[in-house]
This record gives sequence, structure tokens and C-alpha cells, in this order.
Amino acid sequence: MSSFNLGDVIYVKDKMQQDYAYQLVEPCGKNFAPDFMSELTPVEMLKLGVFEGKYLNDCQNEFPSSWFVEARLSDVPDLSQNCFSVKSRLPLSEWKKHGWILEPDPRGWFQWYCRYYLGRRLPEIDAIQIKRWRSFKRHRAQVVKNCFIGDLTCRPRQRQALLQWAYNPFF
Repeated sequence: MSSFNLGDVIYVKDKMQQDYAYQLVEPCGKNFAPDFMSELTPVEMLKLGVFEGKYLNDCQNEFPSSWFVEARLSDVPDLSQNCFSVKSRLPLSEWKKHGWILEPDPRGWFQWYCRYYLGRRLPEIDAIQIKRWRSFKRHRAQVVKNCFIGDLTCRPRQRQALLQWAYNPFF
């Protein structure tokens, strides 16, 4: 993390975004909004396996290399890279169609979360994304209601989705 410090400006240039820059105004992993208590870090999510291993692959230079040491990545979407080995996401085209992609994060919520965790703050966007994160918790209630404690084979798609929204799916 030594190469990412408070006050640094991060310059983005990848397949989906170029000529974008942001400043780190908070220390990495610190000073989150009081109503945002993610249960997993981006590192933990990438290590467990999210988005079929095909997420952030072309923009790893934007984030600390330590985030990717144990990440489950793939050159092509691969369900076996997901923690629960199931598909649990919609294509980016659906996200765009529904208006869920907010600038300046063309890859969606997880990209926002990685940048937020790293220390970027955009008050208006942050408020929207945190509200979306909070509303996703309803999926946890569905798993709790319909599964025995510890039965990780119950509702694997919802568990994978919870993981992809920084909720701990192991309960």
C-alpha cells in the first residue's frame, strides 16, 4: 500500500475509461460513511472469487498490486472462479439499460467500492451507491429465512451475489 497515499492522484487508463483521474482524500479502508459497514474488503472478495474472475483485469494498475496476489482471475469468464461456482450477475448491458451504471464508474458498483475503499470520495455518488448496497441486504434475509445455518449449498446464487456486494455469505 505504500505507493497509494492520502493526497495521491490516481490516473485511470484502461479499456473502459481513459483520461479520468481522482484524488485519494481518505486513508485506504478508513473513514467510511457511518451507514456503510461493508463486511468484506475488495481483497477478500477477489480472493474468494467474484464476477467469474473477469473483473478489473485490465485496470489492475489503478489499485495496489497486493489486492491481486491471491485473486481468482481469468482471461475469460469462468464460473469455477466464483466462490460458489455459479453465475450470479447480469451483463453490463443490463446494468446500463436499468440506469445502474453511474459515472465515473463504468464497471458498476464493485468499481465504485474499490475506489471508495482506496480513498476516493464523491459525496453524491457515494450516497447513491451506499443506499444501493444497504438495499441489497434483503438477499441475506432470504438466505437466512430459507436455509439451515451452515448449509452453503442452499441458495448459492444469492450467496454469490451477497459476496459480490461485500456481504459475508458464510452464515
